[in-house]
Amino acid sequence: MSVNVLTPAAVLVIWSIVMLFWMASERLPAAKKMGLDISKAVGGRGSDLDPALPPPAAWKSHNYAHLMEQPTIFYATIAIIAVAGTGSDMINVALAWAYVLIRIVHSIWQSTVNKVQTRFLLFMASTLCLIVLAVRALIATL
Repeated sequence: MSVNVLTPAAVLVIWSIVMLFWMASERLPAAKKMGLDISKAVGGRGSDLDPALPPPAAWKSHNYAHLMEQPTIFYATIAIIAVAGTGSDMINVALAWAYVLIRIVHSIWQSTVNKVQTRFLLFMASTLCLIVLAVRALIATL
């Protein structure tokens, strides 16, 4: 099994954990400032807080949710490429790194500036990388 392509996937996993802690470090103080005592909360979801939170605190939560969505397709695609034996192919490795780096920039942008047009362009750029990776994964398995 060729594993070079697994490194960017591992980096995205670590980045997702970084975003989890960044989100918590913003949301918990914001919730406390609003008078919410999470030790007394029953039921509900973290996203239920979003409308009441200051937008910059909610943005981290939105981005963390995004990292649990489309990247799941990336992880499956990378696993297919690695198992199929094309994980050392430089095009696959470059596309995987491009996907991860664009997603990290997307996270930072969404969590700080959050101008939608730029965020959308970053999303589309990462999606194009993922589409090409997915097609290459399919070809590797045929």
